[in-house]
Amino acid sequence: MGDNAAGDGGTSGGRSPDHHLLDEATRVSELARELQDSASALISRTWNEEQGLRQRALALESDLRRLQSSLASAFKSPSFDHRCAEKVEEEMFRAKFLLSDGDVASLLPSKDHGRFLKMFLGPVNVRATRKEVRLKVKEEYNSYRDRTAFLFLLFPSMLLFLRSWIWKGCFPALPVQLYQAWLLFLYTSLALRENILRVNGSDIRPWWVYHHYCAMLMALISITWEIKGQPDCASKQKGVQLFLVWAIMQGIAMLLQNRYQRQRLYTRIALGKAKRMDVVWGETAGVEGQLWLLCPILFILQGFEAYVGMLLLRTAFVGVVSEWQVVACGALLVLMAVGNFANTVQTLMVKSRFKAMKRSKSKHDLDLSSSPTYIEDDRKCR
Repeated sequence: MGDNAAGDGGTSGGRSPDHHLLDEATRVSELARELQDSASALISRTWNEEQGLRQRALALESDLRRLQSSLASAFKSPSFDHRCAEKVEEEMFRAKFLLSDGDVASLLPSKDHGRFLKMFLGPVNVRATRKEVRLKVKEEYNSYRDRTAFLFLLFPSMLLFLRSWIWKGCFPALPVQLYQAWLLFLYTSLALRENILRVNGSDIRPWWVYHHYCAMLMALISITWEIKGQPDCASKQKGVQLFLVWAIMQGIAMLLQNRYQRQRLYTRIALGKAKRMDVVWGETAGVEGQLWLLCPILFILQGFEAYVGMLLLRTAFVGVVSEWQVVACGALLVLMAVGNFANTVQTLMVKSRFKAMKRSKSKHDLDLSSSPTYIEDDRKCR
C-alpha cells in the first residue's frame, strides 16, 4: 500500500509527457512571433531606405535629362567651347552607365512588360532586382541561342537528306509539321526571353522581337498547311524545299554571328561602350573583317528569304497550290526579308557615320594639339 501511494505521489508531482510537449510548442510559437516581428521591422526599415534611394535615383535621372537639354541649347551658342562639351558628355555618359547598368537600375521604374509577356505570364513582375540574376538571364539567353543555332542547321539538313535517300524526293507531311512545331516553340521561347531581357535593361532592337512574332505566326500557319505528295510532288513541294535550304543558311549565319559578335560585345563592354545586359543579334558585328564576312551572307540570306516568299505567292496565284496558308507564309517571308534588309542597312549607315565622326574628331584634336592656346583653353575648361 505504501509503495503504491508513493508511486502515485511521484506521478502527480511530475510533468506528464503531454504537458512537456505543450511547453515546447508554446516556446516555439513565441520564438516564431519574435522572429516575425524582427523580420517585419527589417523589411519596413529596408523599404523605407529603398524608397529614399529610389527618390534620389529619380532626382538624378531628372538632373541628367535637364543637363542634356541644357547641353543641347549650349551647342547652338557660337561662343561655346566644344572641348568642354566633350568632357561634359563623358561625365554624363559615366553617370548614365551607372544608372542603367549598375545596382541603381533596380531602383528606377522598369519598362512596360508589354502585351506579349502579360498574355503568356500574366501580371507577373519579371524585373530582377539583383544584377547577378539579370546577368544570369542574359547568359542563359546566349547559351540558348548557341544550342538552337546547331539545331536550326541540323533539322532541315536531316529532312533534305532523308528526302533524297529514303523518301524518294517527296516529303511526308508528319516530319515537316513536327519541324514547324519545333520552329513555333523556338521563336516563342526566343520572343519571351528577349522581352524579359528588354524589361531588365537589355538594348534589343524592337524589330528583332517583331521579327520573331512574324516567325511565330508563320510557323503556326505552316503547321496547318497541307503538304501534298504524288503526283507532281516536286512542283507541289518546291516551296518547302526552298524554305529548308533557307533555314540551313539561317543556321550558318547564326553560328557565325554567335562566334564573331560575342567577343566583340565583350570588348565593347570592357571599353564602356555597351552595357553588360546588351546582347548580340542581327548584324551587330563591329570590326571591319567581321562586316566583310557577315554582311554578304546576311544580304544573300535576306534576298533568298524574299525569293522564297515571292515563290510561294506565285505558286498560290497561278493555281499550283491555292491554300490561304501559302499566301500568308509568302507575305510574312517577304515582310521579314524587307525588315531585316532595312535594319542591316540602317546599322551599316550608323557605323559609317560613327567612323567618319571619329576620324574627323581625331584630325580636329591633332590640329588643336599643335595650337599654342590649346593647353590654356583646356585649363580654363577644367
